[in-house]
Amino acid sequence: MTDPTPWHRPMLPRPSTERHRTATVLELFFDLCFVTAVAQTAAAFEHELGAGRLGHGVLGYVLVFFAIWWAWMNFTWFASAYDTDDVPYRLLTLLQIAGALVLAAGASKALEEYDFTVITYGYVVMRLAMVSQWMRAAHSDPERRRTCLRYAVGILVVQIGWVARLWLPEGAGLPSFLVLVVAELAVPAWGERAGQTTWHPHHIAERYGLFTLIVLGESITAATGTVRAALDTDVSLGDIAPLAVGGVLTVFAMWWLYFTQSAAGKLNSLGTALRWGYGHYFVYASAAAVAAGLAVEIAHLTGHAHLGRPVVAAAYTVPVALYVAVLRLLHRGATTFGALDVIWAAGVLAVLAATFTPSPVLDTGCVMSVLVAAVVTVTHRAGRPAGA
Repeated sequence: MTDPTPWHRPMLPRPSTERHRTATVLELFFDLCFVTAVAQTAAAFEHELGAGRLGHGVLGYVLVFFAIWWAWMNFTWFASAYDTDDVPYRLLTLLQIAGALVLAAGASKALEEYDFTVITYGYVVMRLAMVSQWMRAAHSDPERRRTCLRYAVGILVVQIGWVARLWLPEGAGLPSFLVLVVAELAVPAWGERAGQTTWHPHHIAERYGLFTLIVLGESITAATGTVRAALDTDVSLGDIAPLAVGGVLTVFAMWWLYFTQSAAGKLNSLGTALRWGYGHYFVYASAAAVAAGLAVEIAHLTGHAHLGRPVVAAAYTVPVALYVAVLRLLHRGATTFGALDVIWAAGVLAVLAATFTPSPVLDTGCVMSVLVAAVVTVTHRAGRPAGA
């Protein structure tokens, strides 16, 4: 960024070895606005589970969360390579934020009624803003012009598909959604084959970590609201305390496990980067679902849940187990199978086993606490970064 004026800078690639590269205040603002969509989706998921519509709720949650995660991820990787922080860049980013807010407004209707009209418009607004960004990059970076144009064309074509999907017969809704998901996922792999963009490993690792923090924080906020609502009924503090304690222990352990592992040094190839980026769909979706699972547990306690006891417990334990399993797979890399793999696998199995205990939330929190202690102890003795 050599141009002294803030109004317009050539969109030149940021060096992947740039020192002291950190998240910008605009990126943090973007994340905070984006988490609104996460919160709305998690709340709608909780509503579906509480109403006893398990299959309907899970499918809707998986579909809606894809739109949130994919739009966030594409902005993050583009910013790592081409953030100019000039006026056009900021305005296009604010347009993406506006699209995220439209997406958040339509999240509940999409998840509960499978009406994707509003969420599609919000999503397309965000993605078309990315087309403009890639066209800017293509103009300023002749070395990677083919890559940038591939991204721009690929994204544009898929957005036409999303809009056209709204006019398809009802029976074609899910198959067409899956086809377009595959197309979206294929665009980065196709684009990067023409020449890799210069994303910054430490910047990417920080961005993913910050969004993980925000999602976990949103889970705590949602869970606190649920506990407060339960205390306004005839439920006693003694009845709700095991759920509150277990929930706090679980989320705290999820945070600890994520941040005891260093990711930046492992993001050293396109394949690793794609695995890292795509794998975080499950990290974010499972982390956001934990609060919904806790809410269903509290609804069961107050007699308002319409699911059987094991299913209610699984709504909490399965997202936690998925989070732990995916986190280990993302961080372990190509290391040989060892004691840490056994510990993490045992943690996953123990969390799933908590589904069938009298106090699944509290027991899950205890298991996660033991898992953290075991991981930290073993890695400390081995003299390597936790989770390696």
